[in-house]
Amino acid sequence: MQRRRSQRKKKRRGRRALVITLLVLLLAGGGAYAFREQLALAAFDMFLSGSVEKQLAKSYAPLESAAPEAVPVKVEQSEPFTALLLGVDQREDEPARSDTMIFSVVRPKDSRVLLVSIPRDTYVDIIGKDKKDKINHAYAFGGEKMAKDTVENFLGYSAQYYAAINFNGLKEVVDALDGIELPITEDIVNKQADHEKFTIKANQPIYYGVDALNYVRYREDSDFERTKRHQIFLNALVNRVLSLDQVSKIPQLIDIMGQNFKTDMPPSFIVDLSKQLFTGERPQISSFTIMGTGKRIDDIYYDIADEEDLAFAKQMIESWSNPDTPADQLLMPEAENQDAESQNAESQNAKTQD
Repeated sequence: MQRRRSQRKKKRRGRRALVITLLVLLLAGGGAYAFREQLALAAFDMFLSGSVEKQLAKSYAPLESAAPEAVPVKVEQSEPFTALLLGVDQREDEPARSDTMIFSVVRPKDSRVLLVSIPRDTYVDIIGKDKKDKINHAYAFGGEKMAKDTVENFLGYSAQYYAAINFNGLKEVVDALDGIELPITEDIVNKQADHEKFTIKANQPIYYGVDALNYVRYREDSDFERTKRHQIFLNALVNRVLSLDQVSKIPQLIDIMGQNFKTDMPPSFIVDLSKQLFTGERPQISSFTIMGTGKRIDDIYYDIADEEDLAFAKQMIESWSNPDTPADQLLMPEAENQDAESQNAESQNAKTQD
């Protein structure tokens, strides 16, 4: 009896291997090009989604004060939702701070994502601390909860979820993806006395983990330029992960992240949303940075947020969060924002980061 069971298990493993092999061959073959997304989704659903959901459970970390929400199972996401994205950088001799703070609005039905970046030195009320300080200090004072409360107060909109990733996990993720593409046209040389020394060579076709990590960490230029690099990196990473030849690596990527990734998005929610990305159009990502003017208060450098930029960011969030807003009528980031960002950066390159 035991021998028969063993034989049946071997047959099932054999059939599974055969199906995987056939799917890989079909995906690689030109004749299956028209169905590549459907086949990728089938492969993900049959062999990966279960293990992905189990691994995501390790990163599931609801905020202590948040009431548990009833999450629908296997229901296609169509309504817009908001999430606060935190990029946490902690070096050996420094406290952890959220050097990347992005309020995002995701519209699954339209395959559109709005990213509103808040530079790390922005001067705001720190909710729960009863003081004003740089917005990235909120995470150092009170973790994800205080960072979320502070951003919500600053923008006037709630973030339904948060997702925090420690930069230390990025290097291995990028290497596991066989690198990413970054638009670096001039060498980036980090040489300030109190910073880690490194050089990122320009015009490489692919950048691997160490260079990618240094790219997001580089902080000798303005805070606005650094925020822009974070947006560029995030776009590059998303594009690489969504490539068909990277689908099978998703469980490995989540495993690599381990303790470097935390979110209060339920695992089933993330898995179902991921499936939609495979069957829908490639997500269109629109980015906006709330600019500011540098000012020293008590001999510490801060960015005072531009009131017009802040008001416009709020209008965009309102437009994108409204499910009744047609995709072709969404309020979009203005091209002037990018021009102003570059000009502001040039005027602040000589400032000292605190």
